[in-house]
Amino acid sequence: MKTVKLLFSLLLITGLVLAQDETEREFQIGPGKQLKVDLNTGGDIDVRGWDKNIYKVRVKADGDLEDFKVDFDESSRGLDIDVTSMGYSGHRNDLGLVIQVPRKTSLELETMGGDVFIDNIEGEIEGETMGGDLEFSNLSGQIEFTSMGGDIRISDSHLEGEVKTMGGRVELNKVSGSLKGSSMGGDVVYSGKTASAKSSSDEEIRISTMGGAIRVDSAPAGANVSTMGGDIRIRSAARYVRAKTMGGDINLDEVDGGTKASTMGGDVIVRMIGDPAKGDRDVDLSSMGGDIELTVPAKLAMDFDIKLTYTKNSRRSYKIESDFPIKIEEKNDWDYSEGTPRKYIYGGGKTGDGKYKIKIETINGDIRIIKGN
Repeated sequence: MKTVKLLFSLLLITGLVLAQDETEREFQIGPGKQLKVDLNTGGDIDVRGWDKNIYKVRVKADGDLEDFKVDFDESSRGLDIDVTSMGYSGHRNDLGLVIQVPRKTSLELETMGGDVFIDNIEGEIEGETMGGDLEFSNLSGQIEFTSMGGDIRISDSHLEGEVKTMGGRVELNKVSGSLKGSSMGGDVVYSGKTASAKSSSDEEIRISTMGGAIRVDSAPAGANVSTMGGDIRIRSAARYVRAKTMGGDINLDEVDGGTKASTMGGDVIVRMIGDPAKGDRDVDLSSMGGDIELTVPAKLAMDFDIKLTYTKNSRRSYKIESDFPIKIEEKNDWDYSEGTPRKYIYGGGKTGDGKYKIKIETINGDIRIIKGN
């Protein structure tokens, strides 16, 4: 019995060793070149920048490495790696690449279905995965990268360009530059302070998603965000905010500047802060089916243009309330020109010289204007 157990253990150990087949290659290429990877088989790609002037490539297979054809093409331009399947084993055999390159290296990466990891790279980065996550950190340069069905996480980077996923979540943490994150069906979250060493205060935050929420912690150079079906929350912004959602609430906690925000089916809450005599302070808020609340500095010079529409089948009465003196006028007759009968309540007036335009419109919702500090 002991002999059988020992033989079984040896076979198990041997199987585990053979199950992790790998090979390693080094190339004396140097910085400022390009790494191009085409992983036709699918699998993960992991690229790390380091201080050495060589490319080090480790190819790992879950089974037999002979199931794959790995071509290396070294040239004055850099290194091309092309991986195809030989199909010898007759069963699924995953392969992955772990590559170390000089920090200043441009990347062009493609995999038919795996995760992509990139860290500590400065250069132009582009690529695509057909079904995996993207996890990037400590990057600098231009980027254009797409995942057809995974999450995207980027941290501690300064980037221009766009990253997008067709069905996952996008998280940008401590990322500066004009990087745009977009998703066809997931949330987009921008958190953390701008990356300090390479930050630029002149770049707005641009975010779009087709079906998720958007959250931004800080937008010191303004924000331009949109979603087709989720809530928008911006905790702090300067200069301006442009926010649009087709089916959610908009909450702008602190905006030191102007605002344009619209939703097709939710509430809008905006609080303006800062010096009322500086910058663009125009406001344009609209909702097709919710309440609107606007808080503005007490000394802001405003010209009000307010319109509240309520339909005949609405569940309750609606009103305009203001801490500032405005004239409110309600029409008595029902308007039948737009299908469902409706009435209108208008609000107008000026404070100071009326320098800034305050335009607010909603349907079947209350409007409230609050005097802030």
